[in-house]
Amino acid sequence: MKGHFVTFEGGDGAGKSSLIIGLHAALIERGHAVLQTLHPGGTEPGQIIRELVLHPHEPVTPKAELFLFLADRAHQVEKVIRPALEEGKVVLCDRYNDSTIAYQGRARGFGIEKVTELCQFATNNLIPDLTIYLDIDPEIGLQRIKEATGRKDQIEAANIELHKQIRETFLEIGRKNPARFQIVDGTKSKEEVFEEALKLIDDHCFATNP
Repeated sequence: MKGHFVTFEGGDGAGKSSLIIGLHAALIERGHAVLQTLHPGGTEPGQIIRELVLHPHEPVTPKAELFLFLADRAHQVEKVIRPALEEGKVVLCDRYNDSTIAYQGRARGFGIEKVTELCQFATNNLIPDLTIYLDIDPEIGLQRIKEATGRKDQIEAANIELHKQIRETFLEIGRKNPARFQIVDGTKSKEEVFEEALKLIDDHCFATNP
């Protein structure tokens, strides 16, 4: 495909959302066509799914949560992400398959291999060109959220040990996929994180071979 697919992962409170907003603006300023999206929630059905899994009136079961995430991703890849890539756009996506593997595969106990297979099926094996992971101690990230909003969603409210397992799984994914999965220290200043992330995008998506 003509475009470039960049995903962003990280523990809760790592600063993904503000980073993506900044990168979106910078890439547009450079003249690139850019699509900014997120999982779950990048389509109208996705917004409904997001509310169901993150702020439910009645908490969904872990298995239902997994399949809701997969339904959101299958729909968005087919209707939004793949068409944007075929048009030559840079797609910046807040969370993708790695999150589902870490959260549902490891922390919820469904198995990394099984959930990886389900993610590949849901997305027709659409793999990002680059994944930027903002690494942060879970206790620091959750404290950031508490200070900023005063509330936690269903996943953020899970115990600290679960969040540590999620972080370990992300780091393991990075070790297995060193070319795609790039780790950035989320405790650095916003400016440092932004510059490092922008350079990674330049190197992975726009560098020309000598």
